[in-house]
Amino acid sequence: MAQRPTLADVAAAAGVSVSTASLAFSGAGPIAPTTRERVLEHAGALGYSGPNPLARQLRRGRSGIVGVVVGDALRRSFRDPASVQVLDGITSTLGPLGFGVLLIPGRDHPDEPPVDPLVESAAMDVAIMLWGGALDERVLAALQRRGVPTVLVEGRHSPGRSVVGIADRHGIAEVTAMLLGLGHTRIATVTLPFSGDGVTGLVGAERLAALHRDVTRRRLAGVYDAGADPVAIFETAGSLVENGAEAGRALLDRPDRPTAVVCQSDLLAGGVVIAARELGLRVPEDVSVAGFDGLDLPWLSPDVLTSVRQPLAEKGRAAAREAVRLLEGEEPESLELPVELVVGTTTGPPPA
Repeated sequence: MAQRPTLADVAAAAGVSVSTASLAFSGAGPIAPTTRERVLEHAGALGYSGPNPLARQLRRGRSGIVGVVVGDALRRSFRDPASVQVLDGITSTLGPLGFGVLLIPGRDHPDEPPVDPLVESAAMDVAIMLWGGALDERVLAALQRRGVPTVLVEGRHSPGRSVVGIADRHGIAEVTAMLLGLGHTRIATVTLPFSGDGVTGLVGAERLAALHRDVTRRRLAGVYDAGADPVAIFETAGSLVENGAEAGRALLDRPDRPTAVVCQSDLLAGGVVIAARELGLRVPEDVSVAGFDGLDLPWLSPDVLTSVRQPLAEKGRAAAREAVRLLEGEEPESLELPVELVVGTTTGPPPA
């Protein structure tokens, strides 16, 4: 098996020192353009693609790894197009900079330890957390004990934290206000999990007091900001279509059903639409349904979901850029990205 060419081989072929050859690849320091071109030409002829990025990181005392704490079991996260788009934004930004990504899953079951062993021991230079909530505070505390700088995506804003968020509370308030303007007075809402305990069902006052997850709290607050008093709140165990369908059956298969349902994700809203169809209800003539994320859901055809569109990939890119800033020793900064109400075919006036 042929030995891989090295930087020393390239330097010898180009007639320069190893340090000069290294400058040709790094783009840093004084080197003549003609010399750089000569080095790269000989590198190409030898099949040498450049210095090993991991070795370069290790020389700097770094692993070259960014830990991404997903906040849910990977088998569920990869079924959610919203999560996939955020992850794509992260990896597409970090990859060209020479960083690898370590995906750290959340708990698959409430009985599992809240902090994955990878959080405590895996090599990483900086971490990105994709959920904000009380349970994540334990993960964040573990990272802080290790001295790992951390970016929170949709976490709680506080001094000294790097947070990349979206104007989701405003977006939910906007879509709820639109439904109120159409004449709806019986509005229900389907939420993301309140915590990581796997509870699902209609929410009473006691359960409402146990709401710990920041993203859920903000989006529920947006409903009230618009002036609505929900006739029912249904908490789901996750943001998947089957969770929304379960919520839809519970809310719509009753004589006093709501005339509109505001959901905290598009997959939940899609599930509610499916449940409405199963029950023989017309959308939006009998019930209006709105979501959050702005996903393309062709399987809902001919309906197009009314939704609050968020910049999913840009959220991931912004988190990756902030992680690099922290790694370079910059002070933490927070950013809030705008959202946009997109009206589809699933909302209209309430039934007469």
